[in-house]
Formats: sequence, structure tokens, C-alpha cells
Amino acid sequence: MRKKSGNRIVAMMPVKNESGRYLSRVLEHLSLWVDKIVVIDDASEDDTYEVVKSFDKVIAYRNERPLFLGNEAALRSKLWDLTVEQNPDWIVALDADEMFEDRIIDEAEFLINQDYYDAVYFRVFDFWASNTHYRIDGGWNPWVKFQPFLVRYNPNLNYIWPQREIHCGRFPSPCQDFIPYYSDIRLKHFGWADEKEHHKKYLFYREKDLKLHGKVLPHTQSIIISPKLNDLEEWRDSKRLYFLKEGMLDGKESRDIDH
Repeated sequence: MRKKSGNRIVAMMPVKNESGRYLSRVLEHLSLWVDKIVVIDDASEDDTYEVVKSFDKVIAYRNERPLFLGNEAALRSKLWDLTVEQNPDWIVALDADEMFEDRIIDEAEFLINQDYYDAVYFRVFDFWASNTHYRIDGGWNPWVKFQPFLVRYNPNLNYIWPQREIHCGRFPSPCQDFIPYYSDIRLKHFGWADEKEHHKKYLFYREKDLKLHGKVLPHTQSIIISPKLNDLEEWRDSKRLYFLKEGMLDGKESRDIDH
């Protein structure tokens, strides 16, 4: 099922009560480099659903009753099924507070139009109490770990979601066994950028930890521990490789003329 050209990317995203946060900015940026965006609104109580429907590339669905709080796997499984109905070649899984740096706009087609690997892994940078600095201490350190956010879809495989109440992953099995490529394009996560939201999120993850593990995990506890000054790094945008996309377009035009 691998193709070296003509691949399409479909994004999938669960949302809930995201109006006034990062959603519009995320969808606007995502629309620059994917073909379609499948969104499930998990019973929002604000105008999130109206916001997502305002974007031309979005295919929006709405849950009458929320799934995420009780069964994240059920929500992501439903989202996956709706996404594959769009016949994607590749699927990118993002949340409403996540956005790749601008390099992805120029380089996405190079990542997918190849027949060597089937999953692309990225580093995640958690912006902490600001939109300028990300956290690097302990489990927050982005430099030591990669996570899959973009996978090739193969309709001949049997995909199975882990039955977990939380942290079930972005993709079903066997995506974690796909041949990987580790990209240096960075993913910005703004979910911790507003310090006023930290305590509420801490209580949510604390409750889940106690239910699933019988104790509060160290990473969860670190949410309410303010990082030291040297545990924060300032974000600096990478240079975009405009010439890559320009060269690709020039090449396409040349091939069309020759043909």
C-alpha cells in the first residue's frame, strides 16, 4: 500500500470546550498542509462545534454525551473509524492545543511521499505558564523522547485499540510496530501554557492515578511543582525550508510539461 507520490493526509482531532483557547489557530495552521480534518466534538458546552464547522477542510461530528472522561479509548476509536472513512493515505493525530512548527508546511509532502517508513515520530514541547518557554525537567524533557503523530494507513490491517480509560495512545495497534522515521520538526503543546488551568488538570490526573494505580504518579505530582528557572527553555522558531517546496512544485510542473 506504499506510494511514493500522490499521498493524502487526513487529520483527526477530538475537541471539547475549546472555544477561546487555541482551536482556531490550530485549525487554521493545520489547514495549510493537510487535505481533510475529521473532528469529534465531545459534547462541548460552548460554541466549539460552530468554530470547527467554520473551517472548509473540517468534517465535524458531535457526541451528544461525552466519552473522554469515562473512556478515552472509545472516543479515539470512534474518531479513527470516522477518519478512515475519508480514505486517507496518512493520518495525523493532534489535539486542539497542539501545533507543529511552520516547517511542516514545507516538508509534509516529503515525509509522506516515500516508500521506506510508515510512521513519523516527533518531539513534543510543553509550553509552561507562557507561550514563550517550554519545560525540560524530568518527564517534561522533550529532547529525550519521540512520539508518533503521523502514520501511514493500510486498509488491509486489523486495527485494535487498547482498552484503557486514559492514556490509550493516539493510534491503535499495530501502529506502534510500524517502521519509524524520527523527524526533527517540533510539535508545540500549549495545554500547559495557561497557569490558571494547572490545578484543575492536576486534580483530573490525580483522580485517574489513584483509580488506576492506587497512588499519584511522580509526573502528575510535578504539575503543581513550579519548575526552576533553568528548567525552562525559550522557544526559537526553526528556519523554514521554502526552497524545498518551491523545488518540488517546479519539478512537478516540469514533469507535467514533459508528459
